[in-house]
Amino acid sequence: MRNKTLFVSAIVLAALVLGACSPTIVANPAPPLRTLSVNGVGQVFLSPDIAYIYIGVHTEKDTAAEAVAANNEETQKVIEALKKAGVDAKDIRTTNFSIWPNQQYGPDGQQTGVKYAVDNSVFVTVRQLDNLGDLLDSAVAAGANSINSIQFDVADKTEALKQARDEAVKNAKAQAQELADAAGVKLGEIQTIGFYDSMPTPYLESYGKGGGGGAMEAAVTVPIQPGQLTLTTTVSMSYEIK
Repeated sequence: MRNKTLFVSAIVLAALVLGACSPTIVANPAPPLRTLSVNGVGQVFLSPDIAYIYIGVHTEKDTAAEAVAANNEETQKVIEALKKAGVDAKDIRTTNFSIWPNQQYGPDGQQTGVKYAVDNSVFVTVRQLDNLGDLLDSAVAAGANSINSIQFDVADKTEALKQARDEAVKNAKAQAQELADAAGVKLGEIQTIGFYDSMPTPYLESYGKGGGGGAMEAAVTVPIQPGQLTLTTTVSMSYEIK
């Protein structure tokens, strides 16, 4: 029995030795993939079709109650004027209401009293730009004496994005083919593709600011020019080259 065990152990040992000595077959590594990378750009110029405006009423009175009451009345007149000019109620949103004491001083620097100031601002979305100038005139006539800025934008950029991406891909393909021809190589399959959309920042046009009616009357005589917005898409593509 002992001899049989020794015989089996010898066979196992021989198998292990032969296995350790047998050569390992390694396949030749694939040659590195040669690629050509390009960046294509597509641009679309958009005409604004929407505007965002901050319109406010600033009031100062001897008491806080008087200031609030006067401001509420004037603000309501402004809101009614905006609605009459075609702005939907859902496009008028209060963004600020504040009240604070405003110390008054004489020429000698001594405090002469206190006035209470109230500010009420609404954020207005204007969807009809053709009558934007008239709308601002109406708001000022109704009592608005603080209009900080006008932001022009495009409400729906879906089609413009598609067009910009198409243009960017075409531009990238043309560049890749041009470079391949110049280098004497042929383009293979696309290996990677990525893109980045640069959304246009709303264009700001200064309109007026301050608490004086005279200054605002001068501002409303200025024509409103929405200008253009630029939407840019950049596409990155890499091709196998042969």
